[in-house]
Amino acid sequence: MLIFAISPVLGYAALVGAIAQTFVAWLNERSTQPPLSAASRSSFAAQQYADGTLRNAQVIEAMGMLGDIHKRWIAKQREFLGLQAMASERAGVYTAISKFLQTVMASLLLGLGAWLLLRNQLNGGAAMMIVGSILGGRLLQPLVQIVTQWRTAVNARDAFHRLETLLAALPVKPDSMELPVPRGRLFAENIIAIAPGTQTPILRGVTFGLNPGEVLAVIGPSASGKTTLARVLAGIWPSAGGKARLDGADVHAWDKNELGPHVGYLPQGVELFDGTLAENIARFGQMEKAKVENAARAVGLHEFIVALPDGYETEVGPEGARLSGGQRQRVGLARALYGDPVFVVLDEPNSSLDETGDSALAAAIAEHKARGTTFVVITHRTSLMGVADKILLLRDGATQAFGPRDEVLAALQKAAQEAAAKAQAAQQRRSAASTQSLPELAA
Repeated sequence: MLIFAISPVLGYAALVGAIAQTFVAWLNERSTQPPLSAASRSSFAAQQYADGTLRNAQVIEAMGMLGDIHKRWIAKQREFLGLQAMASERAGVYTAISKFLQTVMASLLLGLGAWLLLRNQLNGGAAMMIVGSILGGRLLQPLVQIVTQWRTAVNARDAFHRLETLLAALPVKPDSMELPVPRGRLFAENIIAIAPGTQTPILRGVTFGLNPGEVLAVIGPSASGKTTLARVLAGIWPSAGGKARLDGADVHAWDKNELGPHVGYLPQGVELFDGTLAENIARFGQMEKAKVENAARAVGLHEFIVALPDGYETEVGPEGARLSGGQRQRVGLARALYGDPVFVVLDEPNSSLDETGDSALAAAIAEHKARGTTFVVITHRTSLMGVADKILLLRDGATQAFGPRDEVLAALQKAAQEAAAKAQAAQQRRSAASTQSLPELAA
């Protein structure tokens, strides 16, 4: 407006320069945005790969994988650096063009101002010739800065889109009314579960029910949906169809700050947090030493802990690195049983335990079962069958068998015997056919 007040000719000239500068900014966006976004994704992937490598450093070192792993990481880094260099080169070209346009515009306005002054068409006299030139340069300066700093804008926009995607995938749960303390009655009604980001159902119509104090053993071949069922029952994954209900309330929708103290969960891969043994067992909440010790005793961990120099104040290190696999699993079990929860989900709780640990786990389940705790235990071992009341057999995400332990085991044994008999009969028929064809073969 000030330039137009000095002279419409200068104003239109400045407007043309601003349009040209905006066009350069648009070209810069089209040219640099794809490689910058790809470079951001590559950088994130390389960092994730490095983090995963550090977590598996022992495996890599033991099996001589360091060289090949390093090559893969270098390839990811080179991809990231190449894309970033490409974007930087293109941005540098357009930054130079923007600054060139800014300089040319200032000189152009100065020349036009002199020409208008000679023709006595410049409002305000000779001083306005300098003022018009300075204002023209200032007019383009913000656009030049946008072009120069465009990489920061693209990175911020990509981060915003990633955040939007995350929030869309994990929407805020609506406020729910406070519910009474659960008693442990579990009912899974026609559960259909899909892994986040996919469309293929993992669980298809799984239905069963448990009364307070009952223990369910979930068995089945690998990839049958057992871990997915554990996540749905613990309220970690939402169900695409059906509901997992604890005392009639949807477990997933239940406020975890309210429900959490009454639930125990042990995932298949046990993760501990940097802190003391006592803090990990007490879930890093308000610590009650008696409850911590009771949970440790229940899984046979107390004697090991008190033998340590710092006892329950022993630091476990990042991800429990200072403990063995079996010790980490026992700490995870103690954490799941801390505070006498009414509902506990254990996913392969004895995968890293020896016979002593197995016995301690079975005793702990039996003890808490007597107090009314409901258990869902996913296992491939038979050592926990003695404390199970019911068995759920999953196959390909569907219920193959469900019922009282003895009935299901008898049915499975009968089915195995029938299958063995059929296989034996088929073998005998093949042998008979082969014997009959020998004379023909001899002839």
